Amino acid sequence: MTARSRRRLGRSLRGMNGEEAAIASDKGIAGDQAEKLSRVEKLVQAVSEQMERTRIADYALLLNKPWRLLWLNLISGVSRGIGIALGFTFFAATIIYVLQVLGALNLPIIGDYIADIVRIVQRQLELTTY
Repeated sequence: MTARSRRRLGRSLRGMNGEEAAIASDKGIAGDQAEKLSRVEKLVQAVSEQMERTRIADYALLLNKPWRLLWLNLISGVSRGIGIALGFTFFAATIIYVLQVLGALNLPIIGDYIADIVRIVQRQLELTTY
C-alpha cells in the first residue's frame, strides 16, 4: 500500500466508529491486493503471449535434435543459393538487354561507352589464362 492510499484510507475512516473502520480498512486492503493480483495476472498473460509469438518451445526442441537443425540449415542454404543465382541471372539478363537496346539506338556518348565495354569483354575472352 502506498503512502497516498494510506492517507486517503485514514481520511475516510475518521468519521467511523472502531468496528466500521476495521471493516472498511480490511476492504481497502483486500481491494488493493485484488488490484495488484489483477496487474500481475495481466503481466503474466502478456509475457506468456510474447513467448508464444517467439516460439521459444519450438527453438528448444530444435536444439535438442541437432541432425534436424543441420538438415533445416542445409535446405535453407541451398534454397537461398538458388534464389540468389536466379535473381542475379535475371538481373544480368535485364542489364544486357537494356545495353543492347541502347547500342542499337546508336547514341553518340552512350554508344561509344558500350562499344568500349564490348571491346574490353572481347579482348578478355580471347586471352587464355590457362
